[in-house]
Amino acid sequence: MQKTASSSTLGPDGLDIAQSFFKPIQGASPPSPTSRSTKISVVGVGNVGMAIAQTILTQGLADEIALVDVNAEKLRGEMLDLQHAAAFLPRTKISASVDYSSTLASDLVIVTAGARQIPGESRLNLLQRNLALFSKMIPPLAAGSPETIMLIVSNPVDVLTYVAWKLSGFPSNRVIGSGTNLDSSRFRFLIADHLDLNAQDVQAYIIGEHGDSSVALWSSISVGGVPILSFLERQQIAYEKHTLEKIHREVVEGAYEVIRLKGYTSWAIGYSVASLARSILRDQRSIHPVSVLAKGFYGIDGDGVGEPFLSLPAQLGRSGVLGVTNIHLTEDEAKQLQESAKTILEVQSQLGI
Repeated sequence: MQKTASSSTLGPDGLDIAQSFFKPIQGASPPSPTSRSTKISVVGVGNVGMAIAQTILTQGLADEIALVDVNAEKLRGEMLDLQHAAAFLPRTKISASVDYSSTLASDLVIVTAGARQIPGESRLNLLQRNLALFSKMIPPLAAGSPETIMLIVSNPVDVLTYVAWKLSGFPSNRVIGSGTNLDSSRFRFLIADHLDLNAQDVQAYIIGEHGDSSVALWSSISVGGVPILSFLERQQIAYEKHTLEKIHREVVEGAYEVIRLKGYTSWAIGYSVASLARSILRDQRSIHPVSVLAKGFYGIDGDGVGEPFLSLPAQLGRSGVLGVTNIHLTEDEAKQLQESAKTILEVQSQLGI
């Protein structure tokens, strides 16, 4: 099942009417046969996958979007629903298929397929339900787009990014997890809400596991270029550590609350992943806290044998991860990050990959 966004064969017997409808100007050269377009594939058309596809579409980040899912009827319905909005959107070819071959030659493959997280379930508990799926899914995706960037969104995202890296055979810079990019947005929102300002003026990161062992980098938070904790200390303004811990706890529990209230998360992760797609495909070289191969950074050595994937502030561009930011961590933050890495490694060590 596949349907493109447009067709010029509307005449009798499949006659191509485009040449009749448009008359070329005098002295024009023939169209280039090697026009370069940008293709994004979204694997999984659940609430998260469609929020990502819709956000990418409205932001005009791709010339072609390929949707893939095992549920053929829902897949076709989602495709048609997007196609019917064509008059209000940038021109984009939208296709849909249950076959991974539709993703061939993708510039970016975004994987959201997996079991839905249920209320109260930790992300790590999802692993066994998703591992078998990835074993069938990642190899054909990698084979069909050997030069693509693979962006994993399915939870538990850190471990599944590691799984995708191993199964794809790609270099580590081309397999990225959405990680704590959204957690950091929640963090910035909560800080901005406390200070009554725009979240875009807050620089703050959550790193480590996308989950319960994540680390809030309080030491590096700045507002309008002013390091906030240093400012409070210089002004002799007292703050209590439990207040900071409460904000971090709200970040960690934010997704669980949304799931409890509406059954799933969608819009925020849609915007988060679209921001990553923009940075990668347009070579923005922006810094995002995303799940990357963390071995060798901030004292994380994988106990000499492991290769943990977890979120660090990374520069993203057209070749994927361009590098990891050498951000200063306090001794306590570094220790927490190393403990978060151990949490991830404990799970990865049980996979047998």
